[in-house]
Amino acid sequence: MSENAHAHDAVEVIAAKRDRHELSDSQIDWVIDAYTRGAVADEQMSSLAMAILLNGMNRREISRWTDAMIASGERMDFSSLSRPTADKHSTGGVGDKITLPLAPLVAACGVAVPQLSGRGLGHTGGTLDKLEAIPGWRAALSNAEMLAQLESVGAVICAAGDGLAPADKKLYALRDVTGTVEAIPLIASSIMSKKIAEGTGALVLDVKVGTGAFMKSLDSARELAETMVALGTDAGVHTVALLTDMSTPLGLTAGNAIEVQESVDVLAGGGPADVVELTLALAREMLAGAGRGDVDPADRLADGSAMDVWKRMIRAQDGDPDAALPTARESHVVAAPASGVLTRLDAMAVGLAAWRLGAGRARKEDPVQAGAGVVWHARPGDQVTEGQPLFTLLTDDEHRFERALASLEGGYDIEDGSSYDATPIVIDRVG
Repeated sequence: MSENAHAHDAVEVIAAKRDRHELSDSQIDWVIDAYTRGAVADEQMSSLAMAILLNGMNRREISRWTDAMIASGERMDFSSLSRPTADKHSTGGVGDKITLPLAPLVAACGVAVPQLSGRGLGHTGGTLDKLEAIPGWRAALSNAEMLAQLESVGAVICAAGDGLAPADKKLYALRDVTGTVEAIPLIASSIMSKKIAEGTGALVLDVKVGTGAFMKSLDSARELAETMVALGTDAGVHTVALLTDMSTPLGLTAGNAIEVQESVDVLAGGGPADVVELTLALAREMLAGAGRGDVDPADRLADGSAMDVWKRMIRAQDGDPDAALPTARESHVVAAPASGVLTRLDAMAVGLAAWRLGAGRARKEDPVQAGAGVVWHARPGDQVTEGQPLFTLLTDDEHRFERALASLEGGYDIEDGSSYDATPIVIDRVG
């Protein structure tokens, strides 16, 4: 602990940021350490978080805040591995199952992928929830198990241990209930403290933009991307960000088991074109960052080697990659109300419907249904005919259909004979 560990108090630090002053390095180090130890109360930290939301932080402050969060816990070390490491973080979207095919694909190209993932909250699905739909699969691995699997298989998707950035875990829960989730310095330091502590050599950030994303506007998404790339770069991690479209949900499914199936379809050389495109774009960035830009990941999808790594990765965590996935007990088909071109499919509407069907959770402790979710049978730009199935809703509890249908109302447009201009998935690159 630094010599000025007792040189500050919470009210002084809160007042400094309230009055739009820069926080000093020692103020930041002290407040993160004291909060982690319980010497700064939740109500004091929530007051500081609100001051940061309203008044912002500069690059030095955010960098120091991130370092202090990393210092609150352990750092992982992958230097003993026989291959370089790369990781990807997505800011969360609807139908965003990209981690599932991406990790084994990059591993099949000779780069180890330590993917520490989370659970879903609200309308965005969690990677661990999806994988837990696979019979037997377990999310919790020790650091030793994780290292061994990275060496033998090349990819691991698992829950982050409690030892990584414990300050973030505490602050994240607080932000959730105090209206301070949107603060860009706090989002950036939350994501990057975990990723830097995780010890990956290269990091690719998938920053989503649009109705189904956390960042609704391109400007706010770009600011977040630039802030995170700067943090990674300052910490010596090769970091780039792609700004990607989340006004339309990814693929054709939002849920848990149904997204696993879609991911397996991609690994088998098929799957929806947008999921394949984004998986390959992120894989190429990860490989370039890890010094393996000479390998074309499309070849590894085509020759089946990515699928081989997937099966080994699932088996290594006690899952059965060949077992039937859970299915929902009840289904409800929504027919197209008119003929024409589907010109809009709102990601937020679909995400809320999947959540209300039981695929997501309202509180951290809520269970999720493995089989619940939404399948859409057309994507924007497709011609649809009145009466044809447009959505299939899946749940174990038929009482959930009504609220899910309400969230889809107004969530799509069918227009007669109109031309459709597709938005590119990858909007821009930062870094």
